[in-house]
Amino acid sequence: MIIRMTARPRLTPALLAVLSFLAAIGPFATDLYLASFTDIARDLGAPASSVQLTLTSFLLGMGIGQLILGPLSDQLGRRPVLVISLSVFALASVLMVFSPNIVVFIALRALQGIAGAAGVVVSRAIAVDLSEGAAAIRAISLIAMFVGLGPLIAPPIGGSILQLGDWRTVLGTLAAISLAMFGLAAAFVPESLPPEARRNSGLRTALQSFGVLLRTREFLLLMCVFGLGFGSMMSYIAASPFIGQVILGMPPFIYALAFASGACAMILANSINARLAGRVRPQRMLLLGTGLSFAAGLALTLLASTNTLSIPAFIACAFTLTGGTGLIMSNASALALTLAVHSRGAGSALLGAAQFTIGGLASPLVGAWGEHTALPMAVFVLAASTLACAGAIAYARRV
Repeated sequence: MIIRMTARPRLTPALLAVLSFLAAIGPFATDLYLASFTDIARDLGAPASSVQLTLTSFLLGMGIGQLILGPLSDQLGRRPVLVISLSVFALASVLMVFSPNIVVFIALRALQGIAGAAGVVVSRAIAVDLSEGAAAIRAISLIAMFVGLGPLIAPPIGGSILQLGDWRTVLGTLAAISLAMFGLAAAFVPESLPPEARRNSGLRTALQSFGVLLRTREFLLLMCVFGLGFGSMMSYIAASPFIGQVILGMPPFIYALAFASGACAMILANSINARLAGRVRPQRMLLLGTGLSFAAGLALTLLASTNTLSIPAFIACAFTLTGGTGLIMSNASALALTLAVHSRGAGSALLGAAQFTIGGLASPLVGAWGEHTALPMAVFVLAASTLACAGAIAYARRV
């Protein structure tokens, strides 16, 4: 009898690029249409608070979806969960272009969030399934770079599209992106979890996976550091248009340069992290990332509290903060998923839930504290980065 052995898929550069694109699904879906809020409210006859709910419903959907789809991919395999979920995401994105009222819009955003969660949670799990050690650090660094770049580049892209059309044109662009994601996943993403490595199905098994990970102190610390690092950057992103253009009086071109500097910092940080993988322990790079974020938060707080914040200082702090966040997200996620050997889908789900929960709270918290000064944003950045730094130190001491 001839037994055919199925070759294990390889994490090629092309596959890693596809996974990175899929993992950026959340930032693009949340930030691409931010500049369209006013037009949406006017055309659909909805109050601004209802339009804000379209963002909230998506973020809640992303959090819930990751907690469902991550463990499901541990049970059924990565590929079917990813492809089916992205097909639902694409369908919801297309239907959203034709939303007749705000209620339908909110409902489709919630569905979009739940289904789109697969792009984040399953992509990370596949990358770690097919790599280990330094290769896993490099893979996660690239994925983290794409996810981190999303909130930085999506708003100006959406604003540019809005200049050429209306809010439905922006949503049409998002629908085209979602169809491309589905096509790439169906055509190029292989199954990375063989049947013998899958966990028994059932809600009880999923809850057990979450429970085991949350009782692992090292994983819990890394999950908190991951979420807090992203939250500190999101507070800067949420407040930067008001601070940069209103308080500091940045011209549009200078403000665009400030955003570009953050994108460059994210790229530079993850490039350095990938090059140093295997030579410098990821724990040290994690400490460096949290240290940079803390330094940026401290500087912003001191400058804002003394009314000495200037445009060059704001750009320098943004560069330092986003660079630190890049190091935090790549190293914290790689270390955490290494711990979740038998439940990487569940581990990735918990990381994503922490990321979107803390990141989603950043914007309303910063806005609720006032809009007449940069101090609320600076304090939130400092608080989140301080806690992240403490978590990274506690983790380093345990290992």
